[in-house]
Amino acid sequence: MLDDAQVEGFVRDGFVRIEEAVPPDLVAACREILWRDTGADPDDRSTWTNPVVRLGDYAQEPFREAANTPALHSAFDRLVGAGRWARRGSLGSFPVRFPSDDEPGDDGWHVEASFPGDDPFDYMSYRANLASKGRRLLLLFLFSDVGTDDAPTRVRVGSHLDVPPILEPAGDAGLAFMDLAERAVPASEHRPVAYATGRAGDVYLCHPFLVHAAQPHHGTEPRFMAQPPLQPAGDAELTLDRADGAYTPVEVAIRRGLGR
Repeated sequence: MLDDAQVEGFVRDGFVRIEEAVPPDLVAACREILWRDTGADPDDRSTWTNPVVRLGDYAQEPFREAANTPALHSAFDRLVGAGRWARRGSLGSFPVRFPSDDEPGDDGWHVEASFPGDDPFDYMSYRANLASKGRRLLLLFLFSDVGTDDAPTRVRVGSHLDVPPILEPAGDAGLAFMDLAERAVPASEHRPVAYATGRAGDVYLCHPFLVHAAQPHHGTEPRFMAQPPLQPAGDAELTLDRADGAYTPVEVAIRRGLGR
């Protein structure tokens, strides 16, 4: 269970790291499958030819288990509310980053969109709204040790508080991915930057409005990471005006961003 200081850190900073959230045996089983699917040889660096290899959704047993450890479920309950999030059946896609002098081409600052726009097959048309429809958390699963040179995800600390005022005027329709980025990125430029470093098995639980970015890999070993959303359970919605005042930490952060 997250303690009160960790919860307040999540509300203030927009993220919290759960150390050793995934056991080593599951990490190893998942990484073996991922290595195979990259088409590269872990023992032959000449096969590490691309700065990024994007792998599709993974729903095999070790990935399902990794997504649903007791430590993670306990943390989801604390941040999102028991019964308000959906158990994951997979770990989504993996952008595997290899050491390279080439630019990855996908390292711009942004906020994740969470529900389809006009074209459900075009992620750039996906949208986000103040209620964070379709997403309760952004999850960053580390399946390799990640140091400062190993392309850790960059996050703007506290930037999730800059996004609610941008989304509020857009109502339920929200803003498209690029429209939101064009407003949220300059609005959060004053925020300090932190890096999602850690050991294999650590998981970062991020507020859905956190401004973040990838970066080039200047280390020596490939970085394996999954970045799935935690989705709501059924029709469970975020509520920013509760009569009983029993707001979840995700809701508290949004209200704080709105000055409530």
